[in-house]
Amino acid sequence: MLDRRAFLLTSAAAGALLATGGGGAALAQDAGLTILASVPNLGFPFFVHMLNQIKAEASAIGGIKLIESDGQNSAPKQTGDVEAAIVQKVDAIVISPLDVNALAPAVEQAVQAGIPVVTIDRRVDGVDGILAHVGADNAKGGEAQAQAIMAAFPDGAKIFHLQGQPGAGPAIDRNKGVHAILDRQDKYKIVFEQTANFARAEGLSVTEAGLAANGKPDVIVCANDDMALGALEAVTAAGHTDVKIYGFDALPEALAAVRDGKLAGTVEQFPGEQSRRALRIAVDFAKTKTKPAETLVLLTPIVIGKDNLDKAERIKETM
Repeated sequence: MLDRRAFLLTSAAAGALLATGGGGAALAQDAGLTILASVPNLGFPFFVHMLNQIKAEASAIGGIKLIESDGQNSAPKQTGDVEAAIVQKVDAIVISPLDVNALAPAVEQAVQAGIPVVTIDRRVDGVDGILAHVGADNAKGGEAQAQAIMAAFPDGAKIFHLQGQPGAGPAIDRNKGVHAILDRQDKYKIVFEQTANFARAEGLSVTEAGLAANGKPDVIVCANDDMALGALEAVTAAGHTDVKIYGFDALPEALAAVRDGKLAGTVEQFPGEQSRRALRIAVDFAKTKTKPAETLVLLTPIVIGKDNLDKAERIKETM
């Protein structure tokens, strides 16, 4: 139950959301179920794809009024959008939270208001009553990156590690996965490790700093493709074209770079399937009140290299 202060906050958020069309919110044509679809930041191609897949699934199902929310890389903005949805009494919320800790109170408010919540990609721990989480096993994705490095460099390697945004569940888990494998092997040395916040520009500048302080590495492993593409710019400018770079997310631009031999690989975590399945779970519960058979659905990521590009979800977008 929301107290008066929380109600006033959510009412204000609702007014702002309605006045602006949801801060860029767009509504599907058919009324019926009303569902909030919230992603952290449409400035990242990964989340654009995720939201597009939610929209496509909503259209395929039919009878869904979809409120599209761009968190704009701001936890308060995304929190406000969730609070507004609570006031509007949406039938369900499908959300990929920017920061799993910062968004936990808003998610808890939604659950307490009786709104089913399905999280995608980033899991909110510590909140009871979330209907389901659909994501990739990001720790296994990090492990797959590390195993690909070991296969490419059986005699050992000097490694730079570009980490994702602090506080983001995928960043935490991918980091754990990389270290779980490489820390057991003395011949694989992570000589430089720093966050680049999932951003390409920071991937470029952080790699430049790493090169200046540590010289050329054999490998750069990155927690997403944007950082990998930034790292590619840095090593190319420095004339180090033989450095192997591994990304994560299998964005079309990264897949093209893998195809052309510029990136060694990227991890496919099937975000489209995550998004579509999450929406189906939310819709099924909103219609029938039937809980899903699994409350935790984790897809197993794979490393995409030149030899298995056909396994990539978005490979057709590179043609």
